[in-house]
Order: sequence, then structure tokens, then C-alpha cells
Amino acid sequence: MKNFAEIDLIAPLQRALADEKYEIPTPIQAQTIPAALSGRDVLGCAQTGTGKTAAFALPILNRLGEHQPRSKPNSPLVLVLAPTRELAIQIGDSFATYGKHLPLKHVLVYGGVSQHSQVNALNRGAHILVATPGRLIDLMEQGYIHLNLLQVFVLDEADRMLDMGFLPDLKKIIKQLPEKRQSLFFSATMPPKIVELSQRLLANPISVNVTPEKTSVERIEQQVFFVERNGKRELLKKILTKPDVDRAIVFSRTKRGANMLAQKLLLGGIKAAAIHGNKSQGARQRALEAFRTKQIDVLVATDVAARGIDIDGVTHVVNYDLPTEPESYVHRIGRTGRAGAEGLAISFCTSEERQDLIAIEKLIGQKVPLAPGQPAPQPVSEESTSASPQRRSGRNSRSGRSGQGQSRAGQAATTSGSQRTAGRGSTEASATDGKPKQRRRRKGTRGRQQSGQATG
Repeated sequence: MKNFAEIDLIAPLQRALADEKYEIPTPIQAQTIPAALSGRDVLGCAQTGTGKTAAFALPILNRLGEHQPRSKPNSPLVLVLAPTRELAIQIGDSFATYGKHLPLKHVLVYGGVSQHSQVNALNRGAHILVATPGRLIDLMEQGYIHLNLLQVFVLDEADRMLDMGFLPDLKKIIKQLPEKRQSLFFSATMPPKIVELSQRLLANPISVNVTPEKTSVERIEQQVFFVERNGKRELLKKILTKPDVDRAIVFSRTKRGANMLAQKLLLGGIKAAAIHGNKSQGARQRALEAFRTKQIDVLVATDVAARGIDIDGVTHVVNYDLPTEPESYVHRIGRTGRAGAEGLAISFCTSEERQDLIAIEKLIGQKVPLAPGQPAPQPVSEESTSASPQRRSGRNSRSGRSGQGQSRAGQAATTSGSQRTAGRGSTEASATDGKPKQRRRRKGTRGRQQSGQATG
């Protein structure tokens, strides 16, 4: 398949693709779209930034656009499940963009805001529901969502779902799906639990694997600076003030660290903002929009943003703190080098983080090159290397609470299939840092902790 014109999509979708100047499908799109159009279940392994949102959104819109069924209150025909609010928002934006010439409605459902507008939108009826797990279960248990008419189910970022502790919720949702349906399953990695979940969910799927972990970082230039903690801040400022830095994301391990770092950058004359799970949804969306429109140059984020930010033109990613989970490194640096562009990923590594770097290099199958002018570090002894899993485990037990999670307390909805701004502003909420918290009953509505990528 050489271009989108060769795909058997209905005219309104071809018009939308032409409007967006989409010509050549990405590998995941080229392999997934024809199979999904034929009704096959799909098991896709692809990193963020590879165009998989269009890979499932276009076949879904084509299916609905051909028959144009009437939407029914509280009974969506399509369910797209995403791990975070940011990703749900971006998926909603994609459906609005690709489906702008079709009379189809979509609703966004996720936590962090009042459910009132979501419930109203569901009552009016929608063809497509994009949801995060916690709020979806909340509204199902309140009788506002029924899945008996569902035709297509999409599970996006499945491995992130499991990382955030949503496996019990996923199993509960899957039990409610009608047996006769099409299922599209996407994950960046395929550990045993993901394989087991896919086997439970899919029937005779076509497997598409276009971005194995070891090759997903090849287009991104990587560098490492060996620096102790007290030298990190000055080094970061030196890097961010270079003329080639146009738009940068800096990753901090903790929410407190992200706040402090953003404040120090502001005091140093660098326009920056922090984004993490303790920020309100409105503050997070304002920070993302300011970054997208270049009102600020630097976004300081925790790992909650590693798969939830889809902004073109990020020239630099800086790992101010190395992640304790090596897979997070791949997702972090994937925020740059998107849509075929080149990017630079810079990592700071203290003596305490050496084992984390070794684990990252083992995962990606290559050494992270030293930054220009950096002296070679002292070698790490085998004894310390063998002790690293316990050390990393200990750090995870402390810092994991500051990792990803979600706020399932409230959610917003957007219902237009033609408004491109649907789901982008005040009507959506996002993932918080930390594991999903236990539920508590309050006035008939459960307050839950819950937490939104879509590329063309």
C-alpha cells in the first residue's frame, strides 16, 4: 500500500485525510486498516507516535459511515478504552478530525471532573464512547452505560493499563462485552500478562508488530551526562538555553521534584510549567496548550506524561532523573522524534542511577553514547550490578507512589463528531500519579482514582 487513496475508505474519510494532508500511511496503518476494514480482530504491537490512533479510528468511522446507524441513549456502538485522560482527549480529537464530514457523535468519559455533562451526553446518544476504566465502570454500575449493542471494542495502551493496576477493571469490563463483536488490541510491549489478556479478548486475530522495543529508539539521537545530583540543575539550564532547543520535555521522578524544577527554571528566565497528577485537570490542559502553542518552551513532567503527550516539534527530551523502570525510558524519549522527525534525548545519570542506565541499555540493546566532551565513567562492578534489582525494587516501593495512576472521581464528555476542539478543554480529565485508590461510596456515586495519544 503506497498511499491512503489506495485504501477502500468512504469519500467523507478521504476528504478528511486530504484536509489533513495525509498521503502515506505509517506501517501500523498500512497493515492494520485493511484487516480491520474486513472485520478481523487485530493484535497490534506499536509504540506511541506511530500513527495507531488512525489505524483503528479510520476503520471504525468507515464502518459507521457506511451504514450511518442512529445513536441510541446510553448504548454506544463503539468503545475505545484508554489508560489516561490525556490519551482519551487526544483519541477524541482524532475521531473529531477524521469524522468531521460524517454525522457521527462521540462522547468522552474519564475521571477528575463532574460526571454531570458526561451523563447528559450519554443520554443524548453517541455512536462512539472513549473512556478510561474507572469512570466507565462507575457509570455502568449507575446504569448510564450499556454495552449490549456494542459492535467494536478497542483497547489502547494495554501494557500501560496493567502498569497502572487496571487489570481487575479490564476483566470486569470485558465480561460485559457482547460475544459477537470486533476487537482491536494495541500495546507497546507484549509481556506474558498482555499476551494472556489478548488471548481472552481476541478471536483469530491478525498480528501486527511494527515497532519492537529495540528499534523504536533508533531514529532518536541519545546522549548521557554523568553528573551528581547537585550539578544537575546547572547542567539542565545550560542545555535548555542552547539555540537549537526549540521545545523540550524534562522528566522528573517525583511530583514535588517537577514543581521545584519548573519554579527554578522560571526564576532563571526559562518559560516552563509542570504537569503531573496533583495538578487539576484545568491546570494540566492549560500547561499542555501553552506548550503546544509555544507560550512556554519547557514542560516538566512525571511519567504520567510519557504516553499522554502527543505534540509535534518536541526537539529535546531530558531525563533529569532516570526512570527506575527501563521501559519508561523508551516511552519518555518517544516524545521527540515523532512523525518521522529527528530528536535528541539527553539523560542525566548519577552514581546512584548507574544500575538504572545499565537496565535501560540492556532493554534497548545498545549503549547510550556519552555526551560530547564527557569523560568515560568508572566501570560498575559485577557485585553492584547483581544487587541492582533489589535496589531498584526498593526505590520503586518509595517512588512508585509518585508514578502513574488515575483520578476516577469525575469525568467530562464531548459529543460533537465535527468539532475539532471536542474533548480538548475543560470537558476532560487526566491520569494522576500513583496507583488507583480504593473506592469509597459517597451519595450514590463512587469517588475513584483514575486517569489520555493519538497520532494521525
